[in-house]
Amino acid sequence: MFGYGLTIGDGLLLAATASSGVPVVRSGYYSLRNRSLDIDLLMGTAIIAATGIGYFVEAATLAVLFSIAELLEDYAMDRARNSLRELMELSPDEATVLRDGEERTIPVEEVAVGDRLAVRPGEKIPMDGVVVEGGSAVNQAPITGESVPVDKTEGDDVYAGTINEEGYLEVEVTSEASENTLSRIIELVQGAQSNRTESEQFVDRFADYYTPVVVVLAILTAAIPPLVFSAPWETWFVRGLTFLVIACPCAFVISTPVSVVSGITSAAKNGVLIKGGNHLEAMGEVRAIALDKTGTLTKGELTVTDVVSLADHTEEEVLRYGSGLEQRSEHPIADAVLDYAGDEEVDPASVSAFESITGKGVRGDIDGTTYYAGKPDLFDELGVDLSQTDAATDGGVVTSAEKEGSEQANGANLLDETIPALQDDGLAVVLIGTEEAVLGVIAIADEVRPEAARTIERLHDRGIAQIVMLTGDNEGTARAIAEQVGVDDYRAALLPDEKVAAIEELGEEYGSVAMVGDGINDAPAMATASLGIVMGAAGTDTALETADIALMGDDLSKLPYLYALSNKANRVIRQKLRLSRMDPE
Repeated sequence: MFGYGLTIGDGLLLAATASSGVPVVRSGYYSLRNRSLDIDLLMGTAIIAATGIGYFVEAATLAVLFSIAELLEDYAMDRARNSLRELMELSPDEATVLRDGEERTIPVEEVAVGDRLAVRPGEKIPMDGVVVEGGSAVNQAPITGESVPVDKTEGDDVYAGTINEEGYLEVEVTSEASENTLSRIIELVQGAQSNRTESEQFVDRFADYYTPVVVVLAILTAAIPPLVFSAPWETWFVRGLTFLVIACPCAFVISTPVSVVSGITSAAKNGVLIKGGNHLEAMGEVRAIALDKTGTLTKGELTVTDVVSLADHTEEEVLRYGSGLEQRSEHPIADAVLDYAGDEEVDPASVSAFESITGKGVRGDIDGTTYYAGKPDLFDELGVDLSQTDAATDGGVVTSAEKEGSEQANGANLLDETIPALQDDGLAVVLIGTEEAVLGVIAIADEVRPEAARTIERLHDRGIAQIVMLTGDNEGTARAIAEQVGVDDYRAALLPDEKVAAIEELGEEYGSVAMVGDGINDAPAMATASLGIVMGAAGTDTALETADIALMGDDLSKLPYLYALSNKANRVIRQKLRLSRMDPE
């Protein structure tokens, strides 16, 4: 009809157009049939028109790029569904219920509020509830993000999906399966992912008006001159199709991908996984960043930071007795004590008659004497007068500051001075001693990433207005870490829904907010934020799938690099869009 021949190159372009464009054209056909004039209809019509008038390069480009965009969207939806499946798998399908003096295993959907559940060591807690009998250390990291398992005794709340580490618990159910903490997390993720951004809403509104206007103008271009001025039909038909191809939003479809692909490739080479060009662009718009503490600002690994030797005892004795007692313990703190003793080349004492005191500590016989390792409350119950225990004149707190030459205070009151000072720094305190006296104190903390403080400083230098730390840990730990790394603000003791509220509050004040985390408890906040960033290697699968960007090397210093890369990419994209207005097509 149009009098042009086909070359081998044209044939290849037509093959690319057909393979990529058929789904787009099909979607456009269904849109037309449903009287929905959307971008699918415009792109499908433009592909057909470009092919019909011999614009094979344009037709293939439109078809391939738009198909890739659709493929990425489908992939993202599949990833989101997978992340929700993992969340759902956190809670066990069955629960052991105590009814009429017998244990019965039933589906969690049949458990009623008020039922009493039996939870043995190593099992997941199936429902939200209150401990009514027993005691244990419960790993709450999947829900609250706390780095250290929390000791639970009678009257304490427990959450579905958390893990009972060592003791036996009986839990009275306080909420139904559909209303527990884990279910709320899932709902928050679903709700946040279903909320479309302002940009997405703008594109939808743009398409509602732009597409029908372009289609009508193309028809008028092809029809009015022949009908009104008796112009040649063939000439104006081709011009009408040409207008349709020109009016297709090529500047947005074609000019941006090169810059985006370049930016994403550069990021990948530097250990940053960006799941789409829109996320790369969004990073440059961020004005506030929220950071989780455990596993993000810290390494998520417990380490011994301080040792206090008391009376006539030495640091080596404290470590020897402490590591001996902790050798048989399954508590994560035990691993930290043993690792530190190994680093100091201290051999653990030989212990017999070992016993775990659930929720308090451990005890065992060493050289015929019973020794204890545990919380201050344990020694208070034993009747040890902590207020009369003084720090050794030649021992004391062993810290990096002391090793550099600071003077150790003598006669420090253990209960009123030493222990509160350590706890105010956010440290977990373990006392080592007998029923008569305390030998010493070991303090343990989650080590801050060495690059954390410098990263915060560089983010401020690059223009981030507010950096906030969000954590499920206690006030003392949060304050200590916040001061150490230099964040502008911190929020402590937060559950996942409270983190979401904090993100929404930051969004109202600063507009675009990024959330950086590593765990399942961070997933709702990351999904709510304008941009979710996960510490990839340490992050859970759910956090990885929920996030838009992953720092695969667990290197927090990549955040300033990512922010600079996004700003550079955005500048290049804007330049190309301005130039595209002068495109002769």
